[in-house]
Amino acid sequence: MSAKEITVVHLMRHGEVHNPEGILYGRLPGYRLSELGREMAERVAEDLAGRDITHVVASPLERAQETAGPIAKALGLDVAADERLIEADNIFQGKTFGVGDGSLKNPGYWKYLTNPFKPSWGEPYLDQVVRMMGALGAARDAARGHEAVCVSHQLPIWVVRSFVERRRLWHDPRRRQCSLASLTSFTFEGDKIVSVGYREPARDLLPAHLIGKGGKDKPVGKSFGA
Repeated sequence: MSAKEITVVHLMRHGEVHNPEGILYGRLPGYRLSELGREMAERVAEDLAGRDITHVVASPLERAQETAGPIAKALGLDVAADERLIEADNIFQGKTFGVGDGSLKNPGYWKYLTNPFKPSWGEPYLDQVVRMMGALGAARDAARGHEAVCVSHQLPIWVVRSFVERRRLWHDPRRRQCSLASLTSFTFEGDKIVSVGYREPARDLLPAHLIGKGGKDKPVGKSFGA
């Protein structure tokens, strides 16, 4: 293996989910893409069709597998599954979350809100980093010298990006730069990550209240010294 061998792994967030009740669905089965979500997946497939992608893998959850489908089809590939790409576990899944009619009005749940740095209400950030770095490494190895697409979920993508870019893992969820159907791309030289980029191929399909949320409206990234 050449030390200068370049491999790119794109971490893609799934498209919009059909969820009219506003449930925090987490790892629950049965939550599939909305019609708009399917359109987002097709848009990204069109964007990536000309790239040197040799491996497509996704979280086992339906919304991620459905998002990966059009990409794999456009490239003549199959969709693999990797449990390490799954959504973060959360004590509030299956419930609405917030004040008013949400779970926060129930004192029985307050004990889960004691430590935002871990966080105490769900899968520890460091555990997410470990599994997501493992998934990145496996995708890199499967696509050596080419590119791979891994479809995952907002929080794990943002946490592993924060780790690679040497930011603190605890954060304000409103400031995550990881919109629906976005691509967070890790460039490797050999086994080393040398840059991270971000872009939104389906930006024009985002609901108006999500445009620009937590990020910028143009490709951005960060490079690392040797």
